[in-house]
Amino acid sequence: MSSEILVVFFGVLATLGCLGLALRGSVLGPRRHIRRRVDSINRRFTDGARGGTGAVNSVRREEKVSLIPALDRIAKRFLPRQSLLKDRLARTGRNIPLGTYVFINVFVTLAVGVVAFVVAALPLFLAALIAITIGIGLPHFVIGRLAGNRMKKFIAIFPDAIDLIVRGLKSGLPVAESINAVGAEMADPVGHEFRLAADNIKFGMPLEEALWDVSARLDTQEFKFFIISLSVQRETGGNLGETLGNLSEILRRRRQMSLKIKAMSSEARASAYILGSLPFIMFGIIFMLNPGYETELFTDPRGRVMLGAGLLTMLMGIVVMAKMVKFEI
Repeated sequence: MSSEILVVFFGVLATLGCLGLALRGSVLGPRRHIRRRVDSINRRFTDGARGGTGAVNSVRREEKVSLIPALDRIAKRFLPRQSLLKDRLARTGRNIPLGTYVFINVFVTLAVGVVAFVVAALPLFLAALIAITIGIGLPHFVIGRLAGNRMKKFIAIFPDAIDLIVRGLKSGLPVAESINAVGAEMADPVGHEFRLAADNIKFGMPLEEALWDVSARLDTQEFKFFIISLSVQRETGGNLGETLGNLSEILRRRRQMSLKIKAMSSEARASAYILGSLPFIMFGIIFMLNPGYETELFTDPRGRVMLGAGLLTMLMGIVVMAKMVKFEI
């Protein structure tokens, strides 16, 4: 190896090393400054608590970490739109770190891929396509269902929380103390979300900003109405208790209308469920009675095309029927 190549090689290594150090300083420098600042606050807070009778606590907020920290680092580095995904996971009310969610996606994808390729003997491309679709879609669907059920519980008792705030305002409590009372006395998920808002207010966050932070996780129109009512009252003045009382009544009527529409459209929804599931049920029955009759759909290329076209049209029909029986209030 010539001396010129050695010089170029070590020059490239030195350049990459300097670039890495610069990037490390630019990334870790602010974090190191924040860490030192938090440590100094903790020391002062600890010294003050030890001098009196108070308990020693920490001002740090513990971050949710999965069982595999490497997956957390990979998720934080490569996943797009992480804030939206974190809000969606937090909407379930469960402690689900990003790394755990990525692990579930990877595990389901590999499991479905092995079953489709080894057990069902599907072609590699089709097995990979099915595995990726189910591996990403199934956890997404489950998270959506968990978040939806939690939001239904939130909406059901949220008017009671507003009434509690109204009673606090009428008794002379400020809005922040009324929100703290809701967090302490109401059941979850309303109590949990209001406790988070009260904690943010105690740490110095403005009231509206703390409520909008909760709204980003909840993503419900009812809570946004509540924040807008507070904002309008702070800007224009007026009786906040009366405004929130009217809002509580509107939310109750809105929910009653939603339940009435759901009851009136129950027959159409039942028909959609039956029509959507009937082809798959008949396919399973025929496959159990005569497996060779439907095996051609998986082994013959023309059968795979027909099977894919049938699934696509069925999916389009199910989506159309779902949209027809869904009403927005």
